[in-house]
This record gives sequence, structure tokens and C-alpha cells, in this order.
Amino acid sequence: MSVDLSARAVDLVELMDDPAADEEALGRTYRRFSAVNAVVSRPGRLYRRDIRPRAVAGRPLRILDIGAGGGDLCRDLVRRLRRDGLRADITALDADERAIHWASAHDDGAGIRYRHALSGDLVAAGDTYDVVLSNHVLHHLDAAALRAVLDDSRALVGDRGLISHHDIARSRLAYGAFAVGTWPFARNLLAGSFIRVDGLLSIRRSYTPRELAAVAPPGWEVRSHLPARLELRWEGADGRP
Repeated sequence: MSVDLSARAVDLVELMDDPAADEEALGRTYRRFSAVNAVVSRPGRLYRRDIRPRAVAGRPLRILDIGAGGGDLCRDLVRRLRRDGLRADITALDADERAIHWASAHDDGAGIRYRHALSGDLVAAGDTYDVVLSNHVLHHLDAAALRAVLDDSRALVGDRGLISHHDIARSRLAYGAFAVGTWPFARNLLAGSFIRVDGLLSIRRSYTPRELAAVAPPGWEVRSHLPARLELRWEGADGRP
């Protein structure tokens, strides 16, 4: 059966967003994210382009990951920074208490600060960061929530920080590639998790570059990356601490 990708399927609900989702399956999903995102999200590119150049010896780089889920991106950044002899003060933020509970229990010595809260709570507390980022969050948000996250992100980095929100770009190629690429692992690596089903639902909920540019506030830039990636970016001054 053909899937309609002509417009965002905003009424679809991903399995892991169900408050009654099976906890064991949810845990397996968080655990598998690191392997899947290593291919889909390419955190090494983010590190080389935006994190490593801003890290200064002797001063921890302040990073906030909004909608951090199981914390795999945060842990990946810590490993890369430590390898290069650099430090970061990383906060993993998520509105889902289940995600924060799982991530904090699987910190593996990364020393990340885990917060069950909204980005607006951090703004109210007067928190500031050098870099605010997210991965696979934008497609979850309705128009009001998206604007709130973007406004909060701006407040949290001040005039000189960097904001880099990454997500999937909706297209027939992206949908087909994910469906075909995950099929061989459906009964082994991805078995008992929500990744394959939710990944396809996520693509149907996601933006195209033109759609994201149409809802982005002035001053924000939409960039396209391979494979089938979108970045909504704001950079103040030279974007460096």
C-alpha cells in the first residue's frame, strides 16, 4: 500500500510517545538508538563542525540537548571530547520522565546532568549555554510548541551561542531507504523495540526543507544534509564562547 508523503501526517502518534508503552520495549528502543543514530544522524559531523571548534582547553563547553531521549547523543559527545582532552558541561533535557530515568541509569560514567523539565523551565531559572541542540524533536512539536522551543533556545544561548536542531527530512527516498535499510534487522538488532515502526512514523510527521523554512522565525537558517537530514540553525555573533 502506498504511503502518502505529500503533507505532514501530524495526527500520527509514535509508539514510544504512548504513556502506556511497554517499559521493556521502551528500554530496548533507547538502547538501540546509539547504533541507529550513528548511521542516520551522523554525530561525528556535528562534533567536528560545531562542537570541537567551540571547545576551549581549561573551560567546559556548556551544551544543552533538548528532548535528549535515552541520552545517546550526549554520551557520544562526551566520549569524543574526552578523547581530544576537552571537557563539557552537558545537560540532557526531556519532558518524558521515563527517558530521563533510563538515561540517568545508563550514564556509563559520562557525568551528564539529566533534567526532567521543559526548555521554558531552564529559561525561568536563568540558565545559559554555549550550544543548544536537539535531534529528532522538531517533528514531535505542534506550531505553538515549536515556537516556544525556538524562543527558549534563543534565550538560553544569549547573543553569542549556537543553536542546531536536527531532524529527518520527509521524502519518498527517506521513507523507502529507512524501510529497506531496517528490514534486515527487524528480527534481530531492532527486535522488541519501537525503532522501525516509529522511524517510519517519524518520517511521515517530519518537514520538508521548504515547510520548515516557512515556519522558522526570521534569523533562522534551514540547511539540508545527507542522508535526508534537516538542520534548523541560529548562530549569534561568531557563534563561539
